[in-house]
Amino acid sequence: MVRDQQSFEVFLREVRQFVREQAMPREAQIERSDEVPADLVQALREKGYFGWSIPPAYGGAGLTTEELVLAAFELSQCSVAVRARVGTNTGIGSEGIVVDGTEAQKQRYLPRMASGEWTACLAVTEPEAGSEATHVQTTARREGDTYVLDGVKCYITNGPIADVFTVTARTAPGSQGAKGVSAFIVERGMPGLSTGEPYRKMGQAGSPVGEVYFKGCRVPAANLIGGVEGNGFKTVMKTLNKQRIHLAALSTGPAMRMLEMAIEHTTQRVQFGQPVANFQLVQAMIADCETEIFAARSMVLETARKRDRGEDVVLEASMCKYFATEMCGRVADRCVQMFGGAGYVADYAAIERWYRDVRLFRLYEGTSQIHQLNIAKQVLAAHR
Repeated sequence: MVRDQQSFEVFLREVRQFVREQAMPREAQIERSDEVPADLVQALREKGYFGWSIPPAYGGAGLTTEELVLAAFELSQCSVAVRARVGTNTGIGSEGIVVDGTEAQKQRYLPRMASGEWTACLAVTEPEAGSEATHVQTTARREGDTYVLDGVKCYITNGPIADVFTVTARTAPGSQGAKGVSAFIVERGMPGLSTGEPYRKMGQAGSPVGEVYFKGCRVPAANLIGGVEGNGFKTVMKTLNKQRIHLAALSTGPAMRMLEMAIEHTTQRVQFGQPVANFQLVQAMIADCETEIFAARSMVLETARKRDRGEDVVLEASMCKYFATEMCGRVADRCVQMFGGAGYVADYAAIERWYRDVRLFRLYEGTSQIHQLNIAKQVLAAHR
């Protein structure tokens, strides 16, 4: 439940206004320059967007899960790079510290993340640990008051620009699976940490993704999240269970935007003496898009409320992520179709950019196929 409905509605209107008046007009610029302009990032800082889900005690807004997804529906209707610029701070980059960090760790890192002074990221994926996230090869060995990390992380959103990294590494030599995996907070500038150049990608221009290298990287023992070895994978899963709900919302907002663009185009585009929107097969695509968006939005909100009540949402979070991201892909395809040839040409319509941008949603934080397996496993286990 939203804590103060009236003030929260004001907040949502302000987010909507920011998206429409400040972010949307800069989308083409972000695409061309492959970065979010510094003044727009500063506006995001000043508005507190970096700290949406960080507790108020550490400078954040402390949004509930329901409030977070409602805000995400709005923010994600502009360039995905804008959302991604703040998303790791208000999601996967900070959540591990929020849920399992020591008080000292929270005091040091969360206020800087909430203010946007520091950009955070989550570094879990490796060349041999993607969908099988427990197959961690990065190691961390204790040497006195420090840990020495060695390994490589890949496909890390905001990795090239991050100031703080939540990193998984194996602290128990010879261990397998989740056992023996610990989580660390690593700051840029710590000896032995370096990052690669941003990848060239299919879409999501302006959202840098790259590799992170640890070569004899020395990290203070005090930066072991929670101060206990072996709990790293549990910390990551707590983070991802919430983030999957968040990501489902962040996939629903773009679908709303794309359908809005398609409706605007089809009501103005005239063929055979009438607007294209008058034709029944176009109307069928509009109906399918609107229905699926409604279904995804309903799923996300129900799951968010369930999480806020303290209930187990592992299954529902996976279903939300799976359905909403696949839904977004279907909406993107239909909307390009409704634009016709103009939808394929960047000079005529921005829908082709959105088509490329949203393709990633079905891959990261668990591919659709991994979520299908997880959903089936949980349903069968409950049946047995």
